[in-house]
This record gives sequence, structure tokens and C-alpha cells, in this order.
Amino acid sequence: MTPRYDLRRLRLFVAVAEAKGVGRAARLLGMAQPPLSVQMRALEAEIGVALFDRSARGMALTAAGAAFLLRAKEALTVAQEAAETARAVAAGRGGRLSVGIMLVLAGGILPRLMPALRASMPGVALDIVEMTAATRETALLGREVAIALCMPAVHHPSVALESLAQVPLCLAMPAGDPLATLRSVPMQALRGRPLIGVPRLRPDAAASAVARAFLRRYGLAGQFRQSVETVVAAMALVAAGEGLAVVPAAAAAVRPRGVVLRRFTDATDQVEIAACWQRDDPPILLEPFLVAARLAVAEAVATGWR
Repeated sequence: MTPRYDLRRLRLFVAVAEAKGVGRAARLLGMAQPPLSVQMRALEAEIGVALFDRSARGMALTAAGAAFLLRAKEALTVAQEAAETARAVAAGRGGRLSVGIMLVLAGGILPRLMPALRASMPGVALDIVEMTAATRETALLGREVAIALCMPAVHHPSVALESLAQVPLCLAMPAGDPLATLRSVPMQALRGRPLIGVPRLRPDAAASAVARAFLRRYGLAGQFRQSVETVVAAMALVAAGEGLAVVPAAAAAVRPRGVVLRRFTDATDQVEIAACWQRDDPPILLEPFLVAARLAVAEAVATGWR
């Protein structure tokens, strides 16, 4: 059976070795001599070799004791560094945090979020991972990211979340489209118009809020010219004149030139933005991240994602 050496016993051994005697070490440690002697005997018994040559003049290290002293000091140093690292990470002064973010949210949130994170956790290495509606759940469950800003939120038994905002849906269209002259667009005005779906619908995946609005309420599903994985791609196709797209208001941050967004007159569907993380493994830096994310999202919403 492999011996296990607790840190306290290693510290006592180092003190005795450097003091060259139990009596002197006990005085320096502020403890009685007999318990210290018992600890040294127990350590030698556990290892199975003599660590000290004992004489009337004191205690000298054996060759085995000298070798053990070197490794004991290394172990204590590593333990101290580990403790300091843990305290630094908890205080936002060290460590690494992988953050997933939906492409459509990056333009509006990252310019506000990153400075806040740098200020609150200056020593932390931040890894930003781009996600789509199709990859966000896999990234979280596969632990590719420690925390993710998702739209819509990931609803899964293994995922905990905090809702940060509810974002209304808008119609993205070329600036020259007749509907662009309206302050808000009735859903029926989309009838007969080619539409770009986002994200792609899969038989094994829940439809997005956009798809539900089309498929279940307005009967416009047959008008999809094509579907893409990201709002960014959908907006690019709108700019190319390929059709119209229903997108979250957050898409204003990635709106290409020549594309405008209009709210709907008669559709109140919204998409949730949420911070999501593994329920059984919350990141150490969760709370400072959430503080920064709440402020960044609130500011983006308040300024219309500009």
C-alpha cells in the first residue's frame, strides 16, 4: 500500500531536519517535544526507513532523510502554490475561463462584456468560443466552454441558467423594400414573399421561436427559399436580395449595409438571452462573470444593440 503523507507531518519533518533536533524544532514550532518525536517515529515507520541518525548531540539526516527532505520541500511548495492559485482564481486574479457566445450576440455584447471582465478579473485568461444555435448545447454538455451566452437559452436537465433579457423578433429586409417604409410590419405582409429560415430545422431538434411563429401561427412555412445556421448568414442573404428573414432584435449589431430591421405589428414573440453553465460544475468565476454579463446585456438592449 502506498503511504500517504499529510502536509502537517511534512512541515514538522522539515522543521526537525533544519533544526537538527526535536527539542529545538519543538521550541520553534511552539509545541511540546514528545508529540513531535512521536510524529517523526510514525513518519519513519510509514516510509519504512530511518530518516535520522539520533545521538546525544542531536539528529542528523540519513542519506534517505536528505533525499526525503528535498522532495518534502518541493511538495510543500507545490501545495502552497496550489492554494495561492485557488485563491487567485476565486478572486479573479488568475486561471482561465472559456466563454461561449452566439455569433449574433458577439457584436452587441462582446465590446461591452470584455472590458468589464478584464477589469473585474485582470489575471484571468479568457477564451472566447463562437457558437451557433446548432452547436451551443453540444459546447456546454461537452464542456468545451465553462459558461455560454445563448439565444435562445439551452433548456436541459444538466444545464443551469440565468435569464438576462427577452429580445423581440424583427423583420430583416433590404432598405429598398416597400415594407421598409412602414414603422412596423404585419405578419400577413410576408405572405407570398421568399423567406430565409434560421436556424435550419431538424426532426430531432426543437424549433426556434422564429420557426414556431411561422409554422404554428401564420402558415408561412412553405415560403422558405432556404435555411441557414446563423442569423449572420441570414442577414447576408437578405442583403444579397435572396429574401426576408425574421431575426431577433439583437441582429441590429451585425446588420450589413443596405439591410433594415422593423418590428412586427401583430407578433409579440421574443427570444431569451441567457447565461448557461453545467449544473454540477459551475465555474469558480461564475458570479463575477454574471455581474459583467448582466450589465453588458442591459446596456446593449437599452441602446438598441448599437
